[in-house]
Amino acid sequence: MKRAPRIAIVVAIVAAAFVSRQAMRHGNEEAAAAPPVADTTPATPRTWQLGSLTLHPCELPQPHSGLSVAAWCAPFQVPEDREHPEGRKLDMHLAVIRSSAQVPAEDPVVFLAGGPGQAATETYASIAPAMALVLAHRNVVLLDQRGTGSSHPLSCREGSDDGVPGGSEESSGIDEAAVKKETKHCLDSLSAQADVRFYTTTDAVADLEAMRQALGSPKLNVLGVSYGTRVAQQYAMRHPDAVRTLTLDGVAPNALVLGEDFAVNLDAALKAQFARCANDEACRARFADPYQTLYQLRDALRANPHKVSFRDPQTYASTQRVLSEYILATVVRMFAYSPETAALLPLSIDAAARGDVGPLLGQARLLTGDLGDTMDGGMQYSVICSEDADLLTSRPQDKDTILGDNMIEAFKAACAVWPHGKRPADFHQPLQSAVPSLLMSGEYDPVTPPRYGEEVLKGLPNGRHFVLKGQGHNVIARGCMPRLLDQFIDKADAKTLDGKCLERLSPAPVFVGFNGATP
Repeated sequence: MKRAPRIAIVVAIVAAAFVSRQAMRHGNEEAAAAPPVADTTPATPRTWQLGSLTLHPCELPQPHSGLSVAAWCAPFQVPEDREHPEGRKLDMHLAVIRSSAQVPAEDPVVFLAGGPGQAATETYASIAPAMALVLAHRNVVLLDQRGTGSSHPLSCREGSDDGVPGGSEESSGIDEAAVKKETKHCLDSLSAQADVRFYTTTDAVADLEAMRQALGSPKLNVLGVSYGTRVAQQYAMRHPDAVRTLTLDGVAPNALVLGEDFAVNLDAALKAQFARCANDEACRARFADPYQTLYQLRDALRANPHKVSFRDPQTYASTQRVLSEYILATVVRMFAYSPETAALLPLSIDAAARGDVGPLLGQARLLTGDLGDTMDGGMQYSVICSEDADLLTSRPQDKDTILGDNMIEAFKAACAVWPHGKRPADFHQPLQSAVPSLLMSGEYDPVTPPRYGEEVLKGLPNGRHFVLKGQGHNVIARGCMPRLLDQFIDKADAKTLDGKCLERLSPAPVFVGFNGATP
């Protein structure tokens, strides 16, 4: 979650020109000796007109690095409450990554970020490798969803560093009173500058259509990642004629209630990942049964949460924290997102079970830092409390999983405090569309497993679903997927794609020691 309010940094590049004039000789020595006169007229900034928008060069800083992405930005405003457009206006952060083509195709790609709570301009770097080929023909449009990034962010200082508010380090569950207190504090800090009822997916869809019209009403190639796939499907439902192609990476079906499957999906992904260890002689000899070791560690921490010490991987300073069942669950969930960190799990769990928590908690410190500074917690509440919370119920089958029902209980408690926006009656209806669609999932995705993609594909007769072997959450930049994406968007046809190149992908080898996997 967001640790502190974010300050937008948009740098406009303005070129200043100074023209020296040569004195002209007409036989006059004084004139010849006169110093050159500087033209003090300021240079006109470079601009780029798209529809009714005038864009200027800008830079998009990337969190946790000194890097930035060159782009073109334009002022863009929308009413906070469309039923009362005379009220508060929201300054939206719109950026365009310009194509290298002299005359790019008229239909741009629009990237919708995940979360809910992440901003397109801040997370673009994670998909940039997949956009290289696309940019040879088309512009890529980034619009920070309202409540995120630099689009009137709903940022709060949260009480938990682990992605779920109100988690008690000393206990195995959620402190409901603490969740409500933190949520009320967040709400109070935002209420003066935002009515949080109007920061939902439905509001974001209306913003996206307003942006399209401001750009001159082109057809859009809509690309959604993770939660962004919900926004993409809702947009395709509400504005079917505006969508040329639909790309969904880490698919969340419209029917999904966010949060309800977190526990079972993580458990299934861990079982599948750890089964690889059982089939690998070196891994089996080194770790025996990592899944069993994980649950033995969970049971020990449930009985005896205790304070541990480890080195902070960024500062190398000695750090202390309480390690509990709750902390273990949230850390393991973060590890499971990518094949690289998942490959470290058996080694890290084994080390923790033997008393060395450094590998587990040190890596978690890096992961929570990256997540925490790119997630706007208030906006996440506005989405889940308006769209999902009344449908969330704790399930008996979740109780004994590593994650348990902590996240469901946390969201229910928070949403008892957070104001709710409107949810359309058909919001959770499956998408039915003839739009050409490309869907992709990771084999070991702990959040949006491949069965979600198969579910959505049923309503997309012109769709195709690729499951990438050995991969985790969000796979658009993996293997040859960027090439397939470019071909799909170029031809608007997923059926004819040759996906054989994806067969070369494989899981990351499991680390059996700190020097890596076996040869």
